[in-house]
Amino acid sequence: MQFCPKCKSMMMPQKGVVKCRRCGFEELKNSDARTYVSTSSSSARSVTVLEEDDIGVLPTTNKKCPECGHNLAEWWMRQLRSADESETRFFRCTKCKQTWREYD
Repeated sequence: MQFCPKCKSMMMPQKGVVKCRRCGFEELKNSDARTYVSTSSSSARSVTVLEEDDIGVLPTTNKKCPECGHNLAEWWMRQLRSADESETRFFRCTKCKQTWREYD
C-alpha cells in the first residue's frame, strides 16, 4: 500500500502509475511492489442467518408462525445493519421450520 507524500491519502494504481484520489499526485509504479485490488458488490454479499449446528439449542418463545399458525418459535438475534441500529430478531417455527425476521 502506498500513501501520497503530499496529503497522506492512499494512492490507487492506474495505467502504470499510482495516483492520489484526493490531490491528484502521480508517481510511477514501483516494479517491485505488488498491487492488490479488492472489489465487492452488495448483491454478492450473503448473510448467514443460522448455522446448521445451532438448530435445537435456541431459546423458544410464544410467537405465531405466519405460515402454519403454530404458536412456538425458536429465536435469535444478529447485527445485520450498522452498529448504531438495533439488531434483527429472527424466528423459526418449531413445527414447520419457517424462518422470518422482525425489525425495531
